[in-house]
Amino acid sequence: MSLPPGAREAWPVAGGDINEAFAVLLRDGSQAFVKTRADAAPGEFAAEAAGLRWLAEPGALRTPRVLDVDDGYLALEWIEPGTLDADGEQELGRGLAMTHTAHAPGFGRFDPTCAHDEDEVAEERAPGSRDGDDAGVTWLASLRLCNEPTADWPTFYAERRLRPLALQARDRGALQPAGVEAVERVCERMSQLTGPPEAPARLHGDLWQGNVLADAKGRPWLIDPSAYGGHREVDLAMLALFGSPSPRTLASYQELAPLSDGWRERVGLYQLLPLLVHALLFGGSYRAAAERMARRYA
Repeated sequence: MSLPPGAREAWPVAGGDINEAFAVLLRDGSQAFVKTRADAAPGEFAAEAAGLRWLAEPGALRTPRVLDVDDGYLALEWIEPGTLDADGEQELGRGLAMTHTAHAPGFGRFDPTCAHDEDEVAEERAPGSRDGDDAGVTWLASLRLCNEPTADWPTFYAERRLRPLALQARDRGALQPAGVEAVERVCERMSQLTGPPEAPARLHGDLWQGNVLADAKGRPWLIDPSAYGGHREVDLAMLALFGSPSPRTLASYQELAPLSDGWRERVGLYQLLPLLVHALLFGGSYRAAAERMARRYA
């Protein structure tokens, strides 16, 4: 494992399925949360740190302060965990609405300070991107995705998210050929599926409920982002994928930023993204779930 210089003591804590996670005593005696992985890509943890800062900028929701970042680890302030209370559930909804409507510079890359070396990005450029344009990258778990901007959201979602993931799934045998074909048909129909045009939202990008951390006072914190400029319904669909968020959260969100007509019919369209990621990483029932969802919108 890789830890910050001078770390005096470390013990394992829960931290997801991809990285190792530790509570660490730093050189000054303070406690930190450190995530590390031996095969982490250069710039992966730096992009996550930049995403945390970007999400914190509107001042609507808390993110852990970045203490140190290196290619081998990310050290964050320690948040004493608790349980989200009723006020925290409402705060999450209001905070998400305010964060989303703080907007992004476009559909795609969120922060020019996340620039990577051009040769490095070109070496592993995602399918569908153009050589010579360093638009930045993001990671969903350990999967590297291109954030090259596009002019509109349907193009971005099809060409920077669903189609590259479907091609990777085809190459790895993570989807049946019929499933890959269904995703392709969804991509071809995307302009008919995504609803009324909206300005780019400031997205967390991987907002399942495990990435909303409750502190000891019952308040919400956002962790583990895969940040980019996109459609706000992506975050809300992800929040509902592995369990339903509190009705207070959705009501508080809608009060500040009402969703467009038909948003409930689009939930599955945006859940197709994490289902493809899970099919690639874990296989099993996620393959069938991704294929069923793709056929629904094909």
